Amino acid sequence: MRVAWDDAGQYLQVRDVMSRLEDDLAYTTVMTVMNRLHDKGLLRRRRAGRAWTYKPSSTREAHAAATMADALSVAGNRTAALLHFVADLDPDEATALRRLLGGAAEQQGKGSA
Repeated sequence: MRVAWDDAGQYLQVRDVMSRLEDDLAYTTVMTVMNRLHDKGLLRRRRAGRAWTYKPSSTREAHAAATMADALSVAGNRTAALLHFVADLDPDEATALRRLLGGAAEQQGKGSA
């Protein structure tokens, strides 16, 4: 996924991905992983001649947000899970989160007025 996200959403062939990986993997291994990522909905694909080409279904950030939402959905105590998450933020991230939450609160206030 890193390789696909790093290429700004362009369709890539298996060989394109292989050339960017540091590991010496077999073509069929990379093809199998890309097919599985497609089956899971993480990659889109289209035909390019006889080969498939792939690109991410969403941005890295959208995927991270969905992963965080999934993790939160299985927490027994959502507040405790959020507290653990916030405790691990560095100061700049905490400041950004406060700013975003403040903006979201303002938007909610405007919507209910």
